[in-house]
Amino acid sequence: MLHRFKILKFMILVVGGIAALSWVVMMLWNWLMPALFIGAHSINFLQAVALLVLSKILFGGFRGHPGGWHRHGDHHHWHQRWEKLTPEQREKFQHGLFGRKKHWDQAHAKNNEQA
Repeated sequence: MLHRFKILKFMILVVGGIAALSWVVMMLWNWLMPALFIGAHSINFLQAVALLVLSKILFGGFRGHPGGWHRHGDHHHWHQRWEKLTPEQREKFQHGLFGRKKHWDQAHAKNNEQA
């Protein structure tokens, strides 16, 4: 019984959150878009919900963690991979990474000297 109450409470919070967010999107759209763009029309609540769904599909929003598209574990993951490399592998990686820029700079310096 207590488990069902928690599920019901969670569902009400989710639906209420989506409704509140959709209302905010609708209010912002109706306030801003017609004022900025000639020919832009006001939207209703269902169109605001659809706009949120579209933004989720296109941009992957509503992540639920701070930092937007960047996960906080990414830096730690790359640091661990770097630590596992041998000194020769690190040198080769740095040469490949920074060698391209050096090559690009040298090629453009030659082109600038010829001009």
